[in-house]
Amino acid sequence: MRRLALFLAILIVGVATAQEPPILLGGAFNLSGAQSALDQPTYKGAQLAVEHANKKGGLLGRPVELVLIKGDSDVEHTRLRTLVNLKSRPGISAVMGLSDTDQVLAAANVCAQQKRLFLTSGATSPKLPQEVPHYLFLACFGDNVQAAVGAEYAYLRLEAKQVAVVYDASMEYTRLLQGYFQERFKQLGGEVVGVQKLEAGDLSAIALPDKAAEAVYLAVGPQDVLPGIRRLRTLGFEGAIVGGDSYDSDVWKGQGDLNEIYFTTHAYFGKENREPKVRQFREAYLQKFKQEPDAFAGLGYDAMNLLILAVKKASSDKPEAVLEALSEVQKYDGVTGVISYPEGRRVPQKTVCLMSVEKGRVEYLGQAMPREVPEP
Repeated sequence: MRRLALFLAILIVGVATAQEPPILLGGAFNLSGAQSALDQPTYKGAQLAVEHANKKGGLLGRPVELVLIKGDSDVEHTRLRTLVNLKSRPGISAVMGLSDTDQVLAAANVCAQQKRLFLTSGATSPKLPQEVPHYLFLACFGDNVQAAVGAEYAYLRLEAKQVAVVYDASMEYTRLLQGYFQERFKQLGGEVVGVQKLEAGDLSAIALPDKAAEAVYLAVGPQDVLPGIRRLRTLGFEGAIVGGDSYDSDVWKGQGDLNEIYFTTHAYFGKENREPKVRQFREAYLQKFKQEPDAFAGLGYDAMNLLILAVKKASSDKPEAVLEALSEVQKYDGVTGVISYPEGRRVPQKTVCLMSVEKGRVEYLGQAMPREVPEP
């Protein structure tokens, strides 16, 4: 009889354990529309992080579930879908994802109203934490950092002393990026010989830059990178074209006539990178998705792992405890770099990768930290 009672007790405990509710972590991604080139790989990276966590036993004795907040690149839809998911799944501890400043502001403000942290994987505006106090963190570097690296590379390595700037004025990301680039380039002693402002990505408005321009800084969204470069080359501009992380998407295949293109981004996952954790991530991503990871896949992986780490450090899935634990993260060794949050800051210290495109092939130039960084 005692054996039967013991067996039943063990069985009941086992059933209770099996029925433990999952740790819910939200992931907001635009899987269609203009932002999908960045958010689709981000989503895949986040999925891989959750899969790896569950293979290791989950968190706090419970499985981890990625709650998908599916966007279509419409800002209002992102806001509404974030709200609907947080209301319908009140157990969500935190939310990560999104690669565009305007998209992040829509989602993060909803999260703040619901007292949840939002960790953007790829939106690089260093002003974001000021716009959503307390609740909004970045897992990536700020635009002021990557723009400064781009300016220093153009001036010091490409030896371009005069540049033209072309940017999409309809996006916060591109407005900030070009502004930081201009500020740092002028600090170095360079001259900006012309600025072209595009409205709502109207690439037909791009004109041939001033003949004095030795390089063009082209700040546009991912959907306009290749058409914008093609437009400049068709007009007859043959100099270097420099840009930011929106260039890091799968648009270069079959573009063998394109040369002298340089851009800043978050990480490099090519075969040449033999760092063990990067190689392991690349192989796991290839095996699961049958395609090469890009920098945004790595950002999705790191951002989700940061939330997983925060839950683990907090020993709780309570939203405020997770937020506090994330703010204390130091030297998290991610696939996109070592991530630390200085006290009182929600933008991490991270290095920037420099890439080039020659004959349509993307090549890794190295990592850099700027000598000086413009204020946000």
